[in-house]
Amino acid sequence: QQITAAIQLLDEGATVPFIARYRKEATGSLDDTQLRTLEDRLRYLRDLEDRRTQILTSIQEQNQLTPELAHAIKTADSKARLEDLYLPYKPKRRTKAQIAREAGLEPLATALMQTPSLEPGVEAEKYLNPDNGVPDIKSALDGAKQILMEQFAEDAELIAKLRTYLQT
Repeated sequence: QQITAAIQLLDEGATVPFIARYRKEATGSLDDTQLRTLEDRLRYLRDLEDRRTQILTSIQEQNQLTPELAHAIKTADSKARLEDLYLPYKPKRRTKAQIAREAGLEPLATALMQTPSLEPGVEAEKYLNPDNGVPDIKSALDGAKQILMEQFAEDAELIAKLRTYLQT
């Protein structure tokens, strides 16, 4: 009840010092620190909801929204997690990975990732095509590397695990 009253006063434009001094009876004597924490958290959660709506709309417009993705976005509890989920669907400029895909190197990247025992140089020879900008083995492997790096960088689960690992 005191939180609801404080939120209502904040929404009406009252400042934290004003509420702390002159509206103690309405807020159950919440002090400046508690009110400031409430104000900050309220702003964060409202921003999170606004961003969640923008992301859902953007992915829906791309016809990429699956029920699983929608659920993950709706249950994301931080802006970082929300942005991690959105990253693969975020409109991007033309990347080196996109150029490599256009050159037909995605099957090479997939093959190298799925079968670590493959000899990269031998496999890359199958994808040489000077007309597509893949004149030598090094170019083919560099393109496959760019594709794999982009896939790893856009993997929300991997990013979440790495973030947790690095924070502990």
